[in-house]
Amino acid sequence: MTFQRLELNQVEQLSACRISLLLGLNAEQNYIEQFFRFSLRLLNCKKALLTFNQEPYFWHRCPEGMTAISFKPSKHLKQCFAKQQIINHSHPSYQNLTNYLKELNIECSRALAVHLLHPDKTSMGFAVFFDDDAATFEDDDIQLLLDYCSTFMQQVELKFNYEELNELYEQQVAINSSKTKFFSIISHDLRAPFHGLLGFSEVLAKERETLDESSIQNIADYLYDTSQSTYNLLESLLTWAMAEGGRFVYHPINFKLRQVSNIVCDVLHTLALKKNIELVNDVPDDLNIYADINMMTSVIQNLVSNALKFTDIDGSGKVFIEARQADKNIEITVRDTGLGMTEKQMTNLFHPRITASFKGTAGEKGAGLGLSLCKRFVEINQGKIDVSSKEGVGTTFKVLLPSAQESHEAHVEHYSSAEAKLV
Repeated sequence: MTFQRLELNQVEQLSACRISLLLGLNAEQNYIEQFFRFSLRLLNCKKALLTFNQEPYFWHRCPEGMTAISFKPSKHLKQCFAKQQIINHSHPSYQNLTNYLKELNIECSRALAVHLLHPDKTSMGFAVFFDDDAATFEDDDIQLLLDYCSTFMQQVELKFNYEELNELYEQQVAINSSKTKFFSIISHDLRAPFHGLLGFSEVLAKERETLDESSIQNIADYLYDTSQSTYNLLESLLTWAMAEGGRFVYHPINFKLRQVSNIVCDVLHTLALKKNIELVNDVPDDLNIYADINMMTSVIQNLVSNALKFTDIDGSGKVFIEARQADKNIEITVRDTGLGMTEKQMTNLFHPRITASFKGTAGEKGAGLGLSLCKRFVEINQGKIDVSSKEGVGTTFKVLLPSAQESHEAHVEHYSSAEAKLV
């Protein structure tokens, strides 16, 4: 077998050496170099190897400097330790250790291997010390080396923890920045309709006698529509904020999916009639799922409401609620024959939008929060949601949720539309 010895600036797979990079392999403060220097001085030894599990290189230290070895034998050395942390000349596997070194074309008179253990005692790699000196390593020196290796691995753990905390901090800063921008624009969207509400309310309060019945009706219609859309925005924003803050109580039960589709159809039946759209409930009676019934009612209502919003009102439009068994899951489908979407429109469909969503076929407005809530609720219930669409043909949303657990019978209750907790 052959191997290639590389200078550190020739290492091509450096990105795969996460632990080594954390320890400053190519930085000014190189903890791996410090480990080599201290350990070799402690043992009065001249050469050493260091490697971490899952990394593609050995780090080889000799009097001339440190290089990388790009070859690893197929048999992992940790199998030779036999629950001990060191392999020295008296260890049963000492011959295996020397054979291991021979695979790397390394000949030596003495060798010592140390199993590098995580503070929780799991394996992280190993170090091997060797040279041509005939004297065996001293027991006191070996014990000092073990103590130093323990301290070194604690240092590795601290590096890992620091790196993870730093990543979490950066992620949180980005999230907070995004939310700040999101809420600043939402606050603007909330402020805008109040100008109209206050203006027309003032007209009714101070100029009532100058208005005819038609003008009064127009103002009343405007006030009602604007109040309704503003309330929907506030309600969606509150629900989204609660979901993001983890304030929803997740209470999954076994229940018949038809219960939820019936509730949704009852709630949205009037809207479907008003828009002259046929709403079809094709969910079988025998499909049981395991989920939070309130969250799933919110999800399906939101998807059906969106489908109605973007379906033509010329009498040809249809919206279907369907479901089927898919292995150990239930696949719920909400599809329409509406406007459809372009690829660009679908790109960020499940992310909370900081601008108003597209207007529906009857001029309906939305806050752009509904689908992000759907995704959040589906994920809380261990499910998946995706969308397919073709412009001018229609859109299909698919939700995959766990089937009812066999250890419990399906939970059956009679919910009225007023009792359902909806977004």
